[in-house]
Amino acid sequence: MQTIKSILYMTSGVLFGLFIAVVVWVVARNPSGQAVTLRPVPTEAPIVVHITGAVPRPGVYALPQGARVQDAISAAGGFLADADKTGINLARLLEDGEKLDIPLAEGSTLVVEPVSVPTEPATSTELIDINTASQSELETLPGIGPTTAQKIIEYREENGPFQTAEDLMNVSGIGPGTFERIKDLITVTE
Repeated sequence: MQTIKSILYMTSGVLFGLFIAVVVWVVARNPSGQAVTLRPVPTEAPIVVHITGAVPRPGVYALPQGARVQDAISAAGGFLADADKTGINLARLLEDGEKLDIPLAEGSTLVVEPVSVPTEPATSTELIDINTASQSELETLPGIGPTTAQKIIEYREENGPFQTAEDLMNVSGIGPGTFERIKDLITVTE
């Protein structure tokens, strides 16, 4: 009886050992087959539509494939109040390169608001003296708007004239990037 139990224990131990060996072999072997590579999701090129007429922002807009007339009008800011919407099919699919003209209602005229054109930056022969320049003169410098120009004037009023052009970086809002763009356009007089 004792020998049968020991043979049974020994047999079950050998079988358990074989089972563990098979599991280790399956887990540890090199994978077979091709590696999985992820590719980017294919995206369709947008369509480009030119919209003019009775919209606030006429121009050229890139829209996704399958865009409708309503999408183009929304991109251009919607209809103006005096637009003639009766002949427009808002559900029509747009085509690439299409020009979409939104008509005005009969008797209406399109009033074009004047667009302010930024002034040209000073050329290299017209250096701006940061110690005497007015706010409007300072605003002609690239990256200097009304708020920053006012800060420059306030700084020189509180701290006296700038000693060097680099002192301009002491003004809040003017960092090395802005200074790099304007350094060849400014000068400092004593």
